Amino acid sequence: MILFLFSEFKICPVVTEVMEEQTGSPAANTDNSQRNGDEKLRRGSWTKGRKRKKPMKDSNAPKAPLTGYVRFMNDRREQLRAERPDVPFPEITRMLGNEWSKLPPEEKQRYLDEAERDKERYMRELEKYQKTEAYKHFTRKVQEKQKGKRHRGDVGHQVASEALHEKDAEGKDRTVFDIPIFTEEFLNHSKAREAEMRQLRKTNMEYEERNAALQKHVESMRGAVERLEGDVMQERGRNGLLHQHLETLRQALTSNFSGVPLPGSGETPTLETIDSYMKKLHSVILSNPQEHESLISTVRDVVNRLDSSTMSASSANFLPVKWRGDTGERSQHQQRGTGSGPEEGGCDSEQRG
Repeated sequence: MILFLFSEFKICPVVTEVMEEQTGSPAANTDNSQRNGDEKLRRGSWTKGRKRKKPMKDSNAPKAPLTGYVRFMNDRREQLRAERPDVPFPEITRMLGNEWSKLPPEEKQRYLDEAERDKERYMRELEKYQKTEAYKHFTRKVQEKQKGKRHRGDVGHQVASEALHEKDAEGKDRTVFDIPIFTEEFLNHSKAREAEMRQLRKTNMEYEERNAALQKHVESMRGAVERLEGDVMQERGRNGLLHQHLETLRQALTSNFSGVPLPGSGETPTLETIDSYMKKLHSVILSNPQEHESLISTVRDVVNRLDSSTMSASSANFLPVKWRGDTGERSQHQQRGTGSGPEEGGCDSEQRG
């Protein structure tokens, strides 16, 4: 009896629950609707698994090109499914991927070439299609749809972006400046900054010393350049005076030796030929002094007739200081014919030779 009552007590709740489900009692319907509502609410709030809406498809657009891998998959998929019908679709895709990676390069290149030709075909057809009215109409529809979506999502997106930006800014500030003082982290941070500052000061001092040394070097180089420029100007002035003195000597010798022709050729000097004339005259006298004694005496007379005072004054600027006092005395000896002048001394030496 007790066992019978206990069995009835256990079976009754189960029977009651089954009857309620079959009859659709209000309590059961209320509980089911509440559970369904909670489930819908949870599903509505969960956005991770929500499917994305497909973008608008243009039915008039040209067919998109297929890659070499997709072409290989289309060719081999049906063959592999016919060979192994028991293999599921994901496993077939994995097997085809392995087969594509192990495919010989020349056979793989065939699919790639076909894909490249298909891509060129698509680009040509797309360029033509973009010039049609159908394409313009489709782009207007897409823009209108995007404007509606943008208007609905502006407010929420702006609030979310501002909150995210503030959070990032707070995080950055906290990582740089939010270091508690009197802690080991703060002390290490301070020591690192002090070491960096010392290194920067040391580097700055080294650069300042280098700049000071370079400035002194630049100033010394400028002084040397100025001195060299002064020396150059002085040498140019002296060269000008020497050139002027040389021209004066040439004119004097040309005018005084114009009546002394060279033996044999009868050549007389001019301003252009005075240098070669004097060389030839000198060589003639040295070659045979006894035969040309009359020429030597003529040369001595011509040299004595030179304007000694003018020659001495013009040459005094180029003589050393210790010789300039002897210029007048030397010119007097030349006028008296003592043979102390350079030209006459040359003739005497030629006679002695």
